[in-house]
Amino acid sequence: MSFSYLPPLLSAVFSSFATFFDRRLRPTLASLLIGILFASGRRTVTAWFRSGHITTKFPSGYNAVWTCGRKAPYLATCVLSTVKPLLPADRLLFAIDDTPTQRYGPCVEGAGIHYNPTPGPAGEKFLYGHVFVTLAAVAKHPQWHTIALPIQSRLYIRAKDLEKIPDERRPEFRTKLQLAAEQLGWLRQHLGPFAVISVVTDGGYAKRPFLRAAREQHIVVYARLRKDARLQSVPSGVRRPGQRGPLPTYGKQRIDLAKRAGQKGGWQQVTCRQYGEEVTKQIKTFLATWRPAGGLIRVVLVQEEDGWVAFFCTDPNARAETILEAMADRNALEQANKDVKEVWGAGQQQVRNVIANEGCFNLNGWMYSLVEVWAWDRLEEELVDRTACPWDDQPRRPSHADKRKALQRKMLHTQIQAVLAEDPEPGRILDLLERLLFWSP
Repeated sequence: MSFSYLPPLLSAVFSSFATFFDRRLRPTLASLLIGILFASGRRTVTAWFRSGHITTKFPSGYNAVWTCGRKAPYLATCVLSTVKPLLPADRLLFAIDDTPTQRYGPCVEGAGIHYNPTPGPAGEKFLYGHVFVTLAAVAKHPQWHTIALPIQSRLYIRAKDLEKIPDERRPEFRTKLQLAAEQLGWLRQHLGPFAVISVVTDGGYAKRPFLRAAREQHIVVYARLRKDARLQSVPSGVRRPGQRGPLPTYGKQRIDLAKRAGQKGGWQQVTCRQYGEEVTKQIKTFLATWRPAGGLIRVVLVQEEDGWVAFFCTDPNARAETILEAMADRNALEQANKDVKEVWGAGQQQVRNVIANEGCFNLNGWMYSLVEVWAWDRLEEELVDRTACPWDDQPRRPSHADKRKALQRKMLHTQIQAVLAEDPEPGRILDLLERLLFWSP
């Protein structure tokens, strides 16, 4: 199947991908991307090859996957330009978080023991596999609430696991904070110096290396604040008589968040929109200085049913409602990571090369984003096929799996119409029938 059977959006993006590939790999790239879209069952790389009819030329298929990993920053620019129109011009909000994928076997390059954020019934605190630091754009759909669109993922490898990788493929050691900081630099480079960029992340990234990089790139950060964070008061902006030198950046008084939250006075109620609903929160907000952030920050304490939590923003002029909404939008990236692994099978590709592993994970994330962009303006009736279950007539938000299946149906319908519009030959009809039977779930 060529790009001619794709919707215009995917055809344009796939064609822009092909410009970064050698001419000999471009036909294989087309088959590989189609194979990713139609693969079912266990989503190994060989399943991609079978769905894309890459049979005798399977070595070039592996080369295409490896090239996607090596040129991931360049290919990510095509995805960024595709999702950017969905973002509000006055507030480009992005999210950064890390997610693990479980792997097996000692020969998988870059795999190691990592903390498991979602332990199963057995309560496994750790898993053996890869961890990817993912940068995603956060877009708000008018009907389906907040959707995270993965743009770029970087593989985090522990220092002790780097020794197992051959010298010709061994990358330099980067912590998760350094990988996230490099993604901020990449983002600023491709969005321009005048774009207003905000990033929301987990409290694990609210540390000096990441916050310093965001400050240098003039990027606003929303994140969770530790309850024992060492905050200081706001210094006076009035120069004393005879005082020389610059004014102080940090105050001299210590701010204890637990004491602030324990005081009964100062609480107020604000209304914000979280998870598609208007909610009322009881908060305290104030300014403070914090050395990891490099100066003044806006702090918001929120009283929840199970206790209080603290958030902050590096923009002191940010409203408390904006901070609360941004922190709620961060959960969209967690849902996207879940769908990338469950719907697209990220982590199941069974490749050993460290560059190929990074390429496979990025390909899954890019396909997730492109399907979401394709389905953005479509109605629920176009995306959800309930002809086999007419009793299921309750309106609800289409899942990502529904959108992926709708795109598959659209492409198959286009190809069938193209074959029938011409003088159909028995050979072409049989070939089309075999592909339809192979792709049918």
